[in-house]
Amino acid sequence: MTLPTLTDVRNRTDVAIAPLLAERWSPRGFDADHQIDRDDLLSIVEAARWAPSAGNTQPWAFIAARRGTAEFDSIVTALAGFNQAWTPAASALIVFAAVPERAGKMAAWVDYDLGQAAAHATMQVEYLGLRAHQMGGFKPDAIREAFNLPAGVVPKTVMAVGQFDTSADVAPEIRQRDTAERGRLPLTDLLIR
Repeated sequence: MTLPTLTDVRNRTDVAIAPLLAERWSPRGFDADHQIDRDDLLSIVEAARWAPSAGNTQPWAFIAARRGTAEFDSIVTALAGFNQAWTPAASALIVFAAVPERAGKMAAWVDYDLGQAAAHATMQVEYLGLRAHQMGGFKPDAIREAFNLPAGVVPKTVMAVGQFDTSADVAPEIRQRDTAERGRLPLTDLLIR
């Protein structure tokens, strides 16, 4: 398989990587008219479900809600600050929660495993031609209360999913953030050997 050249992709990678990864990014400008199909939303959660986990413990739980539902509104209400300004236009919101008790002796890897589940969901979003933006800016206790989560289930992140929008319908400060140059530390700064 031939990988694309570095000029063929959105992100300026130091070496060529799979197009799905090279094109991934996290905008805040979403098309408020886009509706995500129920089956597409379930496919995103299904991708998360099939992420690797230590000892196959699957120490995760998900809340997936489409815009226009009370569940979606409850998640938006639990978001902090600026996240409440742009997420109402997203087509769906997904809460990723850790379930440490399920991990048993593999508990040390719960957060790592949940991160893999979120990464798998992100790649499924990209595969569907949509975009995802993950947030840590939310109130876990508000999520816990709104969804009556069992003791021990810990909301860790919220993912907004939708169709990217560059139109004038998107607030100027959001469009500015979305068009800003992206970057990462050079590979040579991160590679120990």
